[in-house]
Amino acid sequence: MFSGIVEETATVVAVIPEAGNVRLRLRCSFASELTIDQSVAHNGVCLTVVSIDSAESTYDVVAIAETLSRSNLGALQPGDLVNLERSMMMNGRLDGHIVQGHVDTTAVCDEVTDADGSRYFRFRYAADEQMRRRGYVTVDKGSVTVNGVSLTVCNPTADSFQVAIIPYTFEHTNFCNIQVGSRVNIEFDILGKYIAAMLPQA
Repeated sequence: MFSGIVEETATVVAVIPEAGNVRLRLRCSFASELTIDQSVAHNGVCLTVVSIDSAESTYDVVAIAETLSRSNLGALQPGDLVNLERSMMMNGRLDGHIVQGHVDTTAVCDEVTDADGSRYFRFRYAADEQMRRRGYVTVDKGSVTVNGVSLTVCNPTADSFQVAIIPYTFEHTNFCNIQVGSRVNIEFDILGKYIAAMLPQA
């Protein structure tokens, strides 16, 4: 379980194919604090730590084919920045929103607008009736996770939404590298999915 509050951006050190899977080696400041089998969100995708090299401040995770098909992790290259969040401690404040680390789909940035110091990013995703019935929708002032970042939705449509990014978030996440054409990971609000599942389907 996560909250969508990014702790740090890791740098991809190596991308290693392993049959249908991909092993990612990443460098971050808290690599030596991790443990084998620990869950860490990478651009919003929950992955398990499988090895650690404290001397190099690196650790490895493995993404399976299903994860690669639903997320942007398969496009990562050495030098790319990845948003990291360790699993949430249940005795603390929930600063973001309930995030499972299960990416639903990807979206493409199709507009970046300056907002006098902040920025508005618009993302568009493939939407259909089946997705809507599963709760894969956004609502105005609701929550959405973009590359693991908990954000508030504004100006949603049937297949797009905007988010406002303040300078701190821009500088401390990989939003600093997102531009028109960039593909990001999306996790829709789990509350909306449960409500959709309980409603009678027409």
